[in-house]
Amino acid sequence: LGTLGAGNHFIEVDVVDQVFDSHAANVMGLAEGNLVVQIHCGSRGFGHQVCSDYVQSFQSAVRRYNIQLPDRELVCAPLDSPEGQDYLAAMRCAANYAFANRQVLAHKARLAFDQVFAGEVPDWDLVQVYDIAHNMGKIETHVVAGKAIKVCVHRKGATRAFGPGSPGLPPEYQPIGQPVLVPGSMGTASWVLVGTETSMQRSFGSTCHGAGRVMSRSRAKKEVRGERVKQELEASGIQIRAGSMAGLAEEAPLAYKDVDSVVQIVAGAQIASKVARLRPVAVIKG
Repeated sequence: LGTLGAGNHFIEVDVVDQVFDSHAANVMGLAEGNLVVQIHCGSRGFGHQVCSDYVQSFQSAVRRYNIQLPDRELVCAPLDSPEGQDYLAAMRCAANYAFANRQVLAHKARLAFDQVFAGEVPDWDLVQVYDIAHNMGKIETHVVAGKAIKVCVHRKGATRAFGPGSPGLPPEYQPIGQPVLVPGSMGTASWVLVGTETSMQRSFGSTCHGAGRVMSRSRAKKEVRGERVKQELEASGIQIRAGSMAGLAEEAPLAYKDVDSVVQIVAGAQIASKVARLRPVAVIKG
C-alpha cells in the first residue's frame, strides 16, 4: 500500500489559480494562491484483474441467462444472480484497496508538507477536500421516466456529480453539491467543480473525471519523446519526476483534450459548475 502505479496515475502539487464560486470554494477551504495536492491512483492492478477475471467467467453466465450481446466485452450477469453478487463483492474489494492506498499516500504527502512548511508558513497543513473512486458501479436510486428506480450506474471515464441536498453527501457539502475533481494533463490546468440538480436529471448525477485523451498511449509514444516533454514542462515552471521517459511520452499534454474547453462544455450543459481552476507546479508520474 502507498504506491502510485503507472499510466496516468500521479501526485501533483498545484496552485489555486482562479476562483469562480467563492462560497463553494470557502466551504472546501480553497482560496486563490493556496497550494493543493491531487492524488490520482487506484487499486494497483487489483481492479483490472477483477475485470479480466469476470469478463472471462461471465462468458458462460451470458449463455446461462440467455443474454444476447453485440460484443463479448459487454459480458454481464443479472445483479441479483450469484455471479452478479460475486462480481459486486470483488469490485468493492478493489475499491476499498484503492481508498486505503490513497489514504497512505495522503498521509505521506502530509508528512512532506510538515517537514517543509511547519514553522515556516502559517496554515501549512493539508485538509482533505474529497476522495472518490471512479470506473466502478454504484447502486443508486434515480428518477427514470418519472419513477424513482434503484439502478446500477457504472461510471467508466466519469465520476459522480450529485447535486445539493443529495443523500450520502457529507453535511458540509449538502448545501453546495458534491465536489467534482477534473484533472487535466500534467502541463495544463485542473479543475474543481460541484455537482448540480441538472446532473441528477440528465446524467444520473455524473460528469467527466478528466480531460480525456485525443491520442492513444501507443501513438503518443511513437510521436512524442519523453525527454522533450520534460524539457517543455520545466521551461514553463513545472517540475516533473517520472518513472520512465516512455511513460512520460504516453502522458504528454498534447495527447489530451483541452481541459478548459471540456469544463466549459460541462458547465454549459449544467451537469457541474465551476469552483476553482488549478495550475500545476510539481508533478510525480508513476
